[in-house]
Amino acid sequence: MEKIQNKPWNIPPSKEQGFMSRNSAILSAGIAAICIVIYLAAIVQFTIRLYLHVDKSKIAAELEFSQITAIALVSGAQNFMDQVYIDNMNKALSNTTRIEAVIISTQDGEYAFEKQKDYAITWVNNSPRFNNKFIFSNVNYYRPLPIPEVRGLNTSIKAIAIAYDYNDITKILKDTLLIIMIGFAIAFFAMLIQLLIGKKEPENDFSYSKSYDTDKSYDSFNYKTPDESYETSDTGPKGLYSPRSNIGWEDYIMDRLGSELHRCSSSEKDLSFILLEFTDLANDDVYGQSAEEAVADLSSRDLLFEYGRWGVAAILPGISLETAITKSEKFFQRIIEKYPRGYSNSAAINIGLTSRSGRLLNAERLMLEAREALKKASSDPATPIIAFKSDPEKYREFIRTHS
Repeated sequence: MEKIQNKPWNIPPSKEQGFMSRNSAILSAGIAAICIVIYLAAIVQFTIRLYLHVDKSKIAAELEFSQITAIALVSGAQNFMDQVYIDNMNKALSNTTRIEAVIISTQDGEYAFEKQKDYAITWVNNSPRFNNKFIFSNVNYYRPLPIPEVRGLNTSIKAIAIAYDYNDITKILKDTLLIIMIGFAIAFFAMLIQLLIGKKEPENDFSYSKSYDTDKSYDSFNYKTPDESYETSDTGPKGLYSPRSNIGWEDYIMDRLGSELHRCSSSEKDLSFILLEFTDLANDDVYGQSAEEAVADLSSRDLLFEYGRWGVAAILPGISLETAITKSEKFFQRIIEKYPRGYSNSAAINIGLTSRSGRLLNAERLMLEAREALKKASSDPATPIIAFKSDPEKYREFIRTHS
């Protein structure tokens, strides 16, 4: 039998995958920029509107204080601090929207007027003082009050005003919150759309190149994830080994592969992974015998697992890809020679290999590469053993630029 020679594949990322990743990154950056602009707009409009509102309140308070001062002067010229004067002052104060309290100081004493008792004025030793609250403006509203009937020259009027109106501030806050919620909504729906699009993107749309020791000098092809499904057992795993093959259940592959990958990565050892498939077996008995041969030639029993109906998955910790290829070729020859009645031709045994090769990757990625190698081997009868070989430097660069 002629020995099949295979050279490993180099695996660069495809242009389509890179294009999709770049588009995704551009989309994410664009959405982030839009959201940032919206949030900045919310802050800027809030700041400007708050400043304008406070300034407007200050102007209104100045006007109202002038009106109260005029009323205090005119009414005081007739009868200062009689009941008519007090009623006029209280009425003038109630008609204001910004002035909260007024204190008139004379040589004989101080007189206080306020909209709400003890809200804006506190009495200290029978002397009224304005309260220092956040809501009140820090503007000093003060004017002399030259009433002829009042003795002395120290008669004056001063007032305290609110800095802002609750209703206006509430409206500004509501508008700001609405703008921020619009930004959140855009970010949420954009993220949702991106997740939905991401699910539709193929995870393994790579371009591969392969060379052979034959007259064919170059061959290139593209692949998607295999869509064929294998027949599985109706019952779940029971025990460590499947009774059909006396090797591990297929359901255990990913857990064991993940743990072995972690262990080899921690100790900086290589790990190879093999998927092989028998496509022309006579029955389950021959499959079981072939699985026993895999135990002898490929790896220990606890590192071998059923794969589909007629397949075997083998984990080879500490084994390089080149050694794994050699083991696969020996196993291939042994099966063909030992069970000739179980196969119609040599291409009925297909083997796909890959290895860690110094990369930090998970079990899903390694399984993906092995499946693609097996699929290519199955599609080309002339080369039933196919192996991936990744350039660690290019792989790390690919991960860095696409993460």
